[in-house]
Amino acid sequence: MDTETVLPERERPAAPARAAAGDAADAVTELYRGHALGLMRLALVMVGDRGTAEDVVQDAFAGLYKRWPRLRDRDKALTYVRSAVLNGSRTALRRRRRPLRAVHAPAVWSAEAAAMVGEERREVMDALHRLPGRQREALVLRFFADLSVEEIAAAMGVSTGTVKSTTSRALAALGRILEEGQ
Repeated sequence: MDTETVLPERERPAAPARAAAGDAADAVTELYRGHALGLMRLALVMVGDRGTAEDVVQDAFAGLYKRWPRLRDRDKALTYVRSAVLNGSRTALRRRRRPLRAVHAPAVWSAEAAAMVGEERREVMDALHRLPGRQREALVLRFFADLSVEEIAAAMGVSTGTVKSTTSRALAALGRILEEGQ
């Protein structure tokens, strides 16, 4: 229903406000359609359960829609949402205050392969979740989301040098944790 036919003149939103709301809805919807699944996977790796990951991604897109009129550079909306997903994941993990028990079921071809891949994946995920948060984020963004160093820096709000050193330390720590488990 059109607001012009329902609301009296003094209560109708101004034409520019209606246009901006339409622009925001279209832009955020397009961004959601193109990137929600990847951001959901990112959040799932970070928090370990689907329900929380879905909530984090939905909150990030709702925040983008709400702030759209004040967004300075709309070309960087994906970076904004990705950062919001990371921040939401951090918040969810802080609130949880219990160890992560993530279950990841990869596609496999045989029972033996399922057992081997499943165990290896569990070991890697457990080791990944034993890393400090910033190191885990750097690895997930680099190797799971396949982002460049510059994109990771923008998402994490740090310099490219910090991304490189954090990723290097994280890989070394991950290797040590996996070796201890053998």
